[in-house]
Amino acid sequence: MVVWSLCLFFSLSNSLLVFASPAKQLCRPDQKDALWEFKSEFHFNGMAADDEKTQRWKNNTDCCSWDGISCDLKTGKVVELDLWGSSLSGPLRSNSSLFRLQHLQSLNLSSNDLAGILPDSIGRLRYLKVLKLYGCRFFGKLPSSLGNLSYLTHLDLDGNDFTGELPESLSSLNQLTKLLVGSSKLSGNFHHSLLNLSELTWIDLRSNQLEGMLPSNMSSFSKLEYFDTSLNSFSGPIPSSLFMIPSLTRLKLEKNIFSGSLEIGNLSAPSKLQELSLGGNNLSGPIPGSISKLVELSYLDLSFWNTERGIVDFSIFLHLKSLALLDISHLNTRSMLDLSLFSNFTSLSLLHLSGNNLHISSTLHLPSPIGSLALSSCNISEFPRFLQTQTGLFFLNISANRFQGKVPEWLWRLPGLGFLDISQNLFTGFEGPSDVIQTSPIEMLDISSNSFHHPFPLLPNSTRSFLASDNHFAGNIPKEICELVALETLVLTNNNFSGSIPRCFDNFNTTLAVLHLRNNSLSGNIPEDFFSVGLLSLDVGRNRLSGELPKSLVNCTKLEFLNVEDNEISDTFPFWLRLLPDLQILVLRSNRFHGPIFSPGDDSLSFPKLRIFDISENLFTGVLPSDYFAGWSTMSSVVYIEYDKLHRFIGFTFSNYHKSVVLANKGEEAARKQEKEDEEKDQVLISWIAAAIAYAPGVFCGLVIGHILSSYRHEWLMRIFRSFA
Repeated sequence: MVVWSLCLFFSLSNSLLVFASPAKQLCRPDQKDALWEFKSEFHFNGMAADDEKTQRWKNNTDCCSWDGISCDLKTGKVVELDLWGSSLSGPLRSNSSLFRLQHLQSLNLSSNDLAGILPDSIGRLRYLKVLKLYGCRFFGKLPSSLGNLSYLTHLDLDGNDFTGELPESLSSLNQLTKLLVGSSKLSGNFHHSLLNLSELTWIDLRSNQLEGMLPSNMSSFSKLEYFDTSLNSFSGPIPSSLFMIPSLTRLKLEKNIFSGSLEIGNLSAPSKLQELSLGGNNLSGPIPGSISKLVELSYLDLSFWNTERGIVDFSIFLHLKSLALLDISHLNTRSMLDLSLFSNFTSLSLLHLSGNNLHISSTLHLPSPIGSLALSSCNISEFPRFLQTQTGLFFLNISANRFQGKVPEWLWRLPGLGFLDISQNLFTGFEGPSDVIQTSPIEMLDISSNSFHHPFPLLPNSTRSFLASDNHFAGNIPKEICELVALETLVLTNNNFSGSIPRCFDNFNTTLAVLHLRNNSLSGNIPEDFFSVGLLSLDVGRNRLSGELPKSLVNCTKLEFLNVEDNEISDTFPFWLRLLPDLQILVLRSNRFHGPIFSPGDDSLSFPKLRIFDISENLFTGVLPSDYFAGWSTMSSVVYIEYDKLHRFIGFTFSNYHKSVVLANKGEEAARKQEKEDEEKDQVLISWIAAAIAYAPGVFCGLVIGHILSSYRHEWLMRIFRSFA
């Protein structure tokens, strides 16, 4: 007992001595002040903002103990600042106190809302080795001062909105090992000076607007492991020197405009290449047999390779036993592909063979648990039996074949099937009891361009996206659709539905993002309160709808696309639509809208993002001031829109989705409308016209020219019009 008492006494005594001694703070006062000021430069957003790193900083504590801060143990200077995802909101100022932290070696401000210019002052942090600023909404040009960061080894600027070219000053960063500038809007060529960065192991340039040819001597990147230029506009041949880099494991060049044949060359050493993605280019000629030497490949994408109706020796793939993902869709070959070729592959999880001639044996068995299978446009007329055993199948695309009759019951019983595209066939209905169909796990279902008719089929309760355009449905839109509580996309375009729009659509108050009911025989008013507040796209054009345009649309603050053309809507011009900050396409043509579209004191409609504006063939009256279109600069530029954004209105990349805007013939439409203007120039009614609308992959721009007085011609408007002529 005495021993324990003594131990307790000495222990407490030591503790009292520790607490009685003043704690020495490692952090230097000037460093703490700079950090505290830096925190005050931003406001905080997000649900968890009160629990973010900087909100837990306490001014009366050692700043070296603050979340996200690391200090040099000898000098007390801050050497690392990691505020990733800390809900910071506001621009990074050129005079920010951040730049007083002169000894920073690692800076990570990624996933904050720092919308603004990346200031030149970033080059003052000359000891930086790691700089991560991905997903910060920076825009403008990359500062050339980045070239001052001579110790930099890791530069990550992914997921911003930078424009212009990569600064040539980056070529002086001779210690750089990772360069990530993907998912931005950078343009220009691949600088040859970058070849001086011989320490690079990782280059990510994906999803930009880069162009030109890659240098022929890419093997100068002798330590390169990862190279990604996908989703750009690089052209010319793919340099064979890329395959000479012994350390390269992932080569992603898909969705560019590379052309010509592929030369892999003689591989003197076994290749380490695990991923080769060349799909979506303009490659042509024979597929080189030397691909069979890339035995470490687990991912191979050669889709849309134009073999010019030549012969493909599919046996070259037999050597690639490690393949997990294979896409050889649309090879334009006359060769027949026997699916039994893959019966010895045990790791395949993705197999995309669309656009090829297939032979599928009734006894075929694929041992690998395939998760994604695309057999679109393969001239198939019977369901392959091997599908019934693919219990891990999640994605199945059998569109544009010759299937007919009913969709078999066993398809609904596949336990993991989430995406099913059976569009462009001759299906007439669903087979199986209602409980089997409704309990199917399918979330995304495309039955467009088939022969479905009344009665409307029951749908899986889990459906989030349903496309059923171009069928033979008639009668009222079934109210059972309203029971699909997770529905986000509903497309019933080009059928013969009649009656009114179901009021029960208000069940989708928060979920529905896309509603397209175009080209049916719907009548009555558009319900006032059935719109989802998350609505992105609404198309009810070419029906028999009447009444006024519902003002409740103003609550759909995310709306980007609105088309009510060719109805019987009678209303004044909906000035209140200008309150929709993201509206890009507005089509009101061929209705009974009337009255002025301008009132004194109203300089312009001021739609901030509008790109297509068509109010032709209505009853609008009055005249417009000469500067009415002065603020419509958004329409004047060709705008790059990311690939995924083109599919936002449909919820997923389905194969058979018809764009809702009818494209005008650029020359003839303008000429025809100009003649009509000349004939009616003395009338009071304004005849608005859509003179030029263009759509191309990656480019979406619109221009609408109205009855503009001959004395009024904006230079930008005429320049854009000439570019479409």
